Order: sequence, then structure tokens, then C-alpha cells
Amino acid sequence: MNVLQLVTSPRPFFDQQVSVLQDRGVDCTVLDVPGAHSGDSTRAPTDYARYYPRILSELRSGDYDLIHANYGLVAPFALAQPTRPVVVTLWGTDLMSDHDWLRSLSRFGARRANAAIVPSRAMSNVLETDHELIPFGVDTDLFRPMSQANARERVGWETDRPIALFPYDRTRAVKDYPRARRLVERADADLELRTVTGVDHEEIPHYMNASDVLLVTSERESGPMVVKEAAACNLPVVSTDVGFVRETVADVTGCVVSDDDTALIDGLEYVADARRRSDGRETIDGLSLDALGDRLLGVYRDVLERDGPSGRRTEVGHGV
Repeated sequence: MNVLQLVTSPRPFFDQQVSVLQDRGVDCTVLDVPGAHSGDSTRAPTDYARYYPRILSELRSGDYDLIHANYGLVAPFALAQPTRPVVVTLWGTDLMSDHDWLRSLSRFGARRANAAIVPSRAMSNVLETDHELIPFGVDTDLFRPMSQANARERVGWETDRPIALFPYDRTRAVKDYPRARRLVERADADLELRTVTGVDHEEIPHYMNASDVLLVTSERESGPMVVKEAAACNLPVVSTDVGFVRETVADVTGCVVSDDDTALIDGLEYVADARRRSDGRETIDGLSLDALGDRLLGVYRDVLERDGPSGRRTEVGHGV
């Protein structure tokens, strides 16, 4: 099976998704949108204008069975070509966006696709069309519990104090670093706040195991995946009620999800005092990448059996 994967910008969890599909015999080619994107900055409209011709060129040169559009912004480009069936996965910041146009675009893509996928119950509850709920998986071989002393030595943290890990660039407004700093300062605990950004994804498990709690104060999130990764490391989570955080760690010991500062501070104080790991790795269902790969492959097969290689029905676009 050959699949053309469309994405705005690859993310570690997307790269892992492609990897587990390839392990199952799916040949994946990834096309991301031209241009640069980082943090809160966005691409220019001209970058997207160059994207569709690249897709058509790739379809002419490759024998693809279907197209998988990953994120609401790329769904229209997949739907515009008339010859291949389309699977759309929404990530969260598209369907749950603050922008009406992006929410509408994402719903349109899900309705017109041969199959639609969302990764969380919160998204499933608001998407009013047939879809599959397939949570993003975590590389549980990479993200695993380790000795805190060894982890701190590896990352160079020479301290015995409990550490709250803020896993984002502190300049990104949506992540609300000032609130994180305020919560730690108000906590009646000898707690140290440390930020980590710009390091290789493979190093993040060491920072998580070197910490005592993951602190998320984001105003909005599509996930975030760091919460699942922390759970796989048995790192307690204290977080605002965003994305799929509540449904992910609601039953995990040592985790607090709330939009109330007092509750978040209480969570930080408990973790700093107890210095115990969570039971996230044993508690969360569907955490592994294997479950993700099996279910995605099942969706692909269902689409091809039901709709065939020419199952994409649209009046938009031109022959490829």
C-alpha cells in the first residue's frame, strides 16, 4: 500500500505515526507545506499556493493508493484532486481553533473525506460527522521511567531540589510562562521551575525523569503530547484544562487538571512534598504506538475496500 502523507509541518508524533505504518508495510511519502514555520509564526499564503502543484506533481510520478491529510489546513488540497480516496486526521488546533474559518475548514475536510480521524474525546464530541477516535501513541521504549539521579547527571542539573518542568519556549504567549512562574512562586514548597526547549526529542525523556512534575499552563492546546510522554515516564502532571489533558490523566495518581490557580498550586505542593512518581504508564489505555499503527492501517484498508483507488468524489480540481 502506498500512501501520500500531507502535513503542514512534521511533528515527532507524526514522524512516529509514519514509522509505525511503514513497519506494517505501508509505503509513506511525506509532503509538507513549503516555507518555514516556528512557534507562533505562520507561513505566507504564497507558501500554500505552491503546495497544490507539488501534490499534483507527486501524484503523477507515484502510484499512490490514497492520500492522508494530517491537519485541517491541508485537507482541502487532498480533496481538490479527484483520483484518490482521502483520509483526514484533525489534530486539535484546527477543529478547536479560535478562528472560525479554520474550524469551518476542518469540519468541511472531515465531511468530504472518505474517512475522518480525531485523537481525543473532546474533539469527537464536537465533530458532527462520522469519524474514528484514534488517540496519538507514544514511543514507550523511548519515554520510560529512569533513575532521577542518572537523568539529572545526564542533563547537567546539579540540584537536590524538586523541579517543575515547563516544556515550552517561554516567549510563546499561548503557553503562558508568566502564570507558570507565578504558580511556582506562590507554592509553599522549595520548588524550582526549569524550562526546556530546542533540544532533540530523544533527549526529552531524560529531562522528564530529571524532573518531579510537568507543569502546563497553556491557554489552549491540541494535546499536548508532552502529557502522554510524561505519563509514559510516570512523571506527575499539573496542568490547565486544555486539549486532551483531562481525559488522559484523569485517573493517574499525582496529577491535577484545573483552571483554578489554587488547585494547581495545591498540586505542585503535593508533588514537591511527596516526590513520588505517578502510575501513568500502567493506567493509561492505548498509550503505545502499536495500537495507533494497527488502527490506522485498519482505516486505510476499510477505505480502499469500500471506495477503491478512485473513491475520491469531488467536483474540485483537475485530472492527475
